Amino acid sequence: MRRSFTLVNVLLLLALFGDAPWAIKCSLLCEQGNLAVIRPHSVTITEFGAVGDGVTLNTKAFQNAIFYLNSFADKGGAKLFVPTGRWLTGSFDLISHLTLWLDKDAVILGSTNSDDWPVIDPLPSYGRGRELPGRRHKSLIYGRNLTDVIITGDNGTIDGQGSIWWDWFRNQTLNYTRPHLVEFMNTTGVVISNLTFINSPFWTIHPVYCSQVIVQNVTILAPLDSPNTDGIDPDSSDDVCVEDCYVSTGDDIIAIKSGWDEYGMSYGRPSKNITIRRLVGQTTSAGIAIGSEMSGGVSEVHAENLRFYNSTTGIRIKTSPGRGGYVRNIYISNMSLTDVKTAISFTGRYGEHPDEYYDPTALPLIERITVEDVAGQNVKYAGLLEGIEGDTFLDICLLNINLSVTSKSPWNCSYIQGYSDTVSPEICEPLRERIFPDHYSDCYCLSHHLQSSSNQNRGGAWLSW
Repeated sequence: MRRSFTLVNVLLLLALFGDAPWAIKCSLLCEQGNLAVIRPHSVTITEFGAVGDGVTLNTKAFQNAIFYLNSFADKGGAKLFVPTGRWLTGSFDLISHLTLWLDKDAVILGSTNSDDWPVIDPLPSYGRGRELPGRRHKSLIYGRNLTDVIITGDNGTIDGQGSIWWDWFRNQTLNYTRPHLVEFMNTTGVVISNLTFINSPFWTIHPVYCSQVIVQNVTILAPLDSPNTDGIDPDSSDDVCVEDCYVSTGDDIIAIKSGWDEYGMSYGRPSKNITIRRLVGQTTSAGIAIGSEMSGGVSEVHAENLRFYNSTTGIRIKTSPGRGGYVRNIYISNMSLTDVKTAISFTGRYGEHPDEYYDPTALPLIERITVEDVAGQNVKYAGLLEGIEGDTFLDICLLNINLSVTSKSPWNCSYIQGYSDTVSPEICEPLRERIFPDHYSDCYCLSHHLQSSSNQNRGGAWLSW
């Protein structure tokens, strides 16, 4: 019997597969993290005089080992093995075609002497240090203009010993912006996996101006009161995969960025094609944040199977007049929240600026944000969704959201436009127009909802873990 297709059938199929090339590409990128890259040349850090007693400074040993391994970059690459021990070091640079491998009980310790963290130029998309005007300290592990770099191991640890930096920050005695724990700039082909990162002085893992980045099966820990210890911050980077991670820190678990005000707009490199899946954590800030520095644009972000607890916010978009840029085509699904103050937060008044030269008339474009399949217990506010007067956030779509809310005013919405279906507690007035059947095409990536039964079964099993 011949099956007849109506126009609706055709449109639904087009919607289902319209994002398929991107989805397939990102799925393949994530899977690459499972491939074991074999380097034909290997050395151990002890061959270069390193001492793993937690006291001896091993910066020169790391630098000399990597300098030696650079001769193998065009011969299949090399591996630097860090065995059991506590290896104190200052900042050191990686090279292309290198694997840095930490043994199970290996700990790389960041020096508590700020002189061991050199001072470098600010990022061009920020125009200054993020915390202070001028320059910034280099990360503990740093790479620039590289290809094919892996940091991995048997769940070894990289410890930034950040408490001294946090004290300097609180006491306002810093001369330069604090360092990250790991930073890659202008690098293609990064894998960071199977490790624990603790006590970063500032943001923990920061790929900036990078492509093809995988962060997989890592644990990131810092005290909940530690300042600005973000977990993973893709920044003006594309084709990024973050999966199977646990993060408990003093700031955003993941913060997607793309430059700050006029500097980000001028640099003009967006963050795009970012996949986040199977992420668990707690924080005094947001589980997933976009911004506040998003002036180069953020788009095509897909996040699913998320579990946040004991946190301030589940999903947050932070921007303001002066930012410019855009946040669009964002899809969040299958999120579980427990003891979270605000499930979904959009703010157009996050007004921290790098200097007085920003353009207050540079308004951000926020559009096509879809959040679906969310459950929450002991949530105070369902949503604080605040756009900008004269710059309404558009096509915000909420679907299949069920929150147990303690506030008598669960939603607060202003300068926002969009649609919803099956939302509890009852959604605010600007979003009450139904998605189905008339506004399906206005919502980003709702094609995934056609597969919701299989996704929910898979996600439910994972969230019970």
